[in-house]
Amino acid sequence: MPVREEDFRKLRDNLLSMAALTQAAIHNSVVGLVERDQKLANEVIQGDRRINSLDVQIDEECINLLALRQPMGRDLRFITTAMKITTDLERIADNAVNIAERALELDTEPLLKPYVDIPRMSEIAQNMVKHAIDAFLNEDVEAAIQVIRRDDEIDDLNDSVLNELTFIMTQDPATVSRAVKLSYVSKYLERIGDHATNIAEMVVYMVKGRIIRHMLPSEFEKLEGDV
Repeated sequence: MPVREEDFRKLRDNLLSMAALTQAAIHNSVVGLVERDQKLANEVIQGDRRINSLDVQIDEECINLLALRQPMGRDLRFITTAMKITTDLERIADNAVNIAERALELDTEPLLKPYVDIPRMSEIAQNMVKHAIDAFLNEDVEAAIQVIRRDDEIDDLNDSVLNELTFIMTQDPATVSRAVKLSYVSKYLERIGDHATNIAEMVVYMVKGRIIRHMLPSEFEKLEGDV
């Protein structure tokens, strides 16, 4: 029995809701840090329950579709990929919660340095998540590859943040506690970029049947030519 369009629409809507909440969690956790807004940071932590609930709900929907509709081909790939994507979205949200928790801790201490690279990392991470989900829903391989390429940007910024914090710690041991917490924030954002990349790679596999986790940049160019 084929999967009904109504079933796909419900699945897409729930995925979009989960992705939107996840993007908001990234944004609000970093704003909570930068603006020292405890209320916003706490909202991120409390809002994680809703994201976890959607994760379970989407998995149940996918399992029911697999069991009752026994989809084949394109429908099967879409449903199984959706199940994997929710796992990455849930982990992205967990990293946003981790950022919010560090924001609450740092709010009780003097500001170590102006925030420049971390907000930039947050903006890139949110953009990557949004475009990875759009690529999935539109089955857009080219858009997915562009998400993958952006991962280098967030990695480079993470390296820059860690290098700066290391220098600060060596100059003043009293800054170590704050610098370590900020290094965690940077690492959480870098991991969010990795999860968005995972989603994009799954999109390529869903559409092209190609596993690209270990592809070289030159191989990406060839793949793009096949789109």
